[in-house]
Amino acid sequence: MANLDWSQCPEVESIPGKVSGAWVFRDSRMPVQLVFENLEDGMSIDEIVEQYDVTREQVKAVIEFAARSLDTASA
Repeated sequence: MANLDWSQCPEVESIPGKVSGAWVFRDSRMPVQLVFENLEDGMSIDEIVEQYDVTREQVKAVIEFAARSLDTASA
């Protein structure tokens, strides 16, 4: 996932000095990486939305962006 070009995903941003420049959901401090870590640990999208200050649409957009990017990279 580290090789994805997150700059092409409109739901996220990376600002130097904000969460050490990590890719975070736009207008938040939640790193995108947490979505994938929590999904890997068995959390559902709904649980992630409840636990963090993000919307279901934001989480789905990031997952779909990653899936599309991986499909393109393997083509």
